[in-house]
Amino acid sequence: MISMFVNLPVTDLERAKAFYTGIGFTINPLFSDHNAACVVVEEGHSYFMILVREFFQTFTELPIGDPAKNPTVSTAIFLDSRDAVDAAVANGLAAGGTEPQSPSDYGFMYQRQLTDPDGNIIEFGWMDPVASEQGPQAVASQQG
Repeated sequence: MISMFVNLPVTDLERAKAFYTGIGFTINPLFSDHNAACVVVEEGHSYFMILVREFFQTFTELPIGDPAKNPTVSTAIFLDSRDAVDAAVANGLAAGGTEPQSPSDYGFMYQRQLTDPDGNIIEFGWMDPVASEQGPQAVASQQG
């Protein structure tokens, strides 16, 4: 089985844990300590490893940038409905995140961007199941 771990540097581990659990994710205590926490996005498949910046630095000799000033990645998580997207973003805002731009609605796809308290970008989206399987043109031909 393939699993994906996205490593994110954070300045305050407890604040980051509160943010990610506020969205609705859980923490796996078996892979968490004072330097890092394993955030379960989808059990068995997708995880965030939130790492204090000093610990994150041990994985690279390159300088760590500030994602709040110079983002280099945006992680997109697609949910089952537009309402689920709106709920995830609302929960993230209540947990200390920010929404730096207006939602994007392409008809067949809906996305909202959420920034965690350290500036890491998480996008929540929904895609019409027909578009997901057959491409956006399939949705356009159904509507036309």
